[in-house]
Amino acid sequence: MSEWHRQIQFFIDEIDAGIRAQDDEALTLARLAQKLGYSQHYVSRKFRSIAGMSFREYLHRRRLAFALKALRDAGDGIAGDTILAIAVRYGFSSHEAFTRAFKAEYGMTPGEYRRHPVPVALRTVIRPLDCWLMEAGQGPCSPTDSEVKTYFVTIPAHKFLHIKNYESIGYWDFWQKQSRIPGQDCETICGLLESIPGKLDDLGGSGQDSGAGQIMAFMNDPAGRICSWGLPLAECYGVRLPADYAGAVPPQMLLADVPQGEYLVFEHGPFDFETQNAAVEQKIEAAMRSFDYESSGYELDLTAGRVFYFFHDTERYWKYIRPVRRVR
Repeated sequence: MSEWHRQIQFFIDEIDAGIRAQDDEALTLARLAQKLGYSQHYVSRKFRSIAGMSFREYLHRRRLAFALKALRDAGDGIAGDTILAIAVRYGFSSHEAFTRAFKAEYGMTPGEYRRHPVPVALRTVIRPLDCWLMEAGQGPCSPTDSEVKTYFVTIPAHKFLHIKNYESIGYWDFWQKQSRIPGQDCETICGLLESIPGKLDDLGGSGQDSGAGQIMAFMNDPAGRICSWGLPLAECYGVRLPADYAGAVPPQMLLADVPQGEYLVFEHGPFDFETQNAAVEQKIEAAMRSFDYESSGYELDLTAGRVFYFFHDTERYWKYIRPVRRVR
């Protein structure tokens, strides 16, 4: 990782914080460049080289994403807000300016979206420090003092909105292969999932992490199709939704019913992604390999339709959640 990836990650975090705080003065290139200690021109050039777009374009699209979710959720806590109030809150000078920008980005007016909130691809947070997406090295590996907790839980029936791949092996490889399928690249899929309301695991996180409700998974394939490593599993990416979810489903995604079931959880607490990710992964893999299923009275459940979930949110935990059943 270059130092500039770290600097731009700080820059991006400051942008979202400024939007949430409705602090327009904090959202100027001059203020953000000053915080980094470089000229506006230099920071602007570095931002474009890493983000693939200008600072102004990124800020504009993030403001629209925040505004769209405010329109979507108006009945859940901001009831009565007018479109103009939402427009002003997220940096637009008038109803007309907001409507023009919204329609140019999403193909419909704010009023049309509010009446019929269909899934749209939002501009998710850029993650310049995501070494998995960059297929970069992990960097220095620091040990972690926390141990892996193991426990059983019962998870109620729910739905899983997802895409899947039978040939991929791991996060980076999954998105490399999905990017070859029209409409299934990482930015589009994560943007669509961010626009979906009611995600069971959405704690207000950002973009492609489990704090925003987006998770990797493996599904026991209902059709018994064999993946590239010889098992009837498909690698998936998606969101968990309530069992009664009746909203729209993007055409490039699948909506599966996941029955209530028992699960075995392997959980590690918070850690530093840059320096401890590899160490945490090794600990969890060792815990999964050494777990004594026979004495627990459980076994892995490979019934078609059951799902292995993978929660990766460094500020809270890393969890592997495996479907199990009691041994009769």
